[in-house]
Amino acid sequence: MSMKKKALSSKVENVEATGEICVLDLPDLILDSILERLPPDGLCKMASVCTAMRDRCTSDPLWERHMKRKWDRVIGPAAFREWQWHIVSRKDSGFLERSQRRGLMRSLSRLWPLSLIVSNFENTSTRKSSLPVHSVMSWYLALETGKYWFPAQVYNRELQNGHVGFMLSCYDAELCYNSRTDTFQARYPPHGRRAVVVENSVTWDRLRAPPIDTNPHDLHNSVCLNELRPGDHIEIQWRRNKEFPYGWWYGVVGHLESCDGSDNYCRCHESDMVVLEFNQYAHGSRWRQTSVHRKDHREEGNEADGFYGGIRKLHSSDEISIWRQLWPAEVLE
Repeated sequence: MSMKKKALSSKVENVEATGEICVLDLPDLILDSILERLPPDGLCKMASVCTAMRDRCTSDPLWERHMKRKWDRVIGPAAFREWQWHIVSRKDSGFLERSQRRGLMRSLSRLWPLSLIVSNFENTSTRKSSLPVHSVMSWYLALETGKYWFPAQVYNRELQNGHVGFMLSCYDAELCYNSRTDTFQARYPPHGRRAVVVENSVTWDRLRAPPIDTNPHDLHNSVCLNELRPGDHIEIQWRRNKEFPYGWWYGVVGHLESCDGSDNYCRCHESDMVVLEFNQYAHGSRWRQTSVHRKDHREEGNEADGFYGGIRKLHSSDEISIWRQLWPAEVLE
């Protein structure tokens, strides 16, 4: 008799002997199917039943589903690297200071049974933690409770602060989740003489994981220039001056001034110059249009109009749709 059949037979005999059904008496496939359907708080509660359930309910495959379902859109490679560094720093510092522990325990208590929380904060040098810091569940709870700031990008930064100068742009920021309001606090890094800027109540629809794993101060290598044609949707790096980080700005490829826009006679794609249009701005605005060199494009611009950097062509209809949803109600000057 195989090991699986023996285990199943033992469970059946246990039910027959006691007349009662325990969750752990269920076949593994059925039990796993039930646990997969539980929400995060349900898994946390089930984890306090016994050691066997704790091991099942804190397993990475279960929590990877919840991570993907809730956080996949805003968590990218940069956030994962930051979390790995966070894990190492926690190990090196002997976990958390006393005051930090109390704050984290209050937050976790809304999701995780108190008995498990307390055991997790006991001396990790003498006994194994009930929740390994490198587990997916640990990462999920750190995000959910707002105790972990992670890097992502914010559309239309500082919108809640009444700033309309960043419409149809996307900038890097550090984010912290507020589960009570289901919104985020964004912290934009300092640059030049400008201090850290904080924006509250940032909604999910204004966030994304960086589509390109590039430092915001580095020029993106534009590999799409030779294929750009009028009507293509693009994002281009732009910054006010050399001290600022780049943000990504939405635009479309336009026609050269010498072209009448006819599909039959347009040869704009053969020119060394590419016209970029930002139609959220009014005709005559200095921000409405710019041109870049197709073959030897590097950072171009000046202190008055800012500096244009790398370009990425948008192939995904979902990405284009998000930009259209963010379109300002009024034309910008």
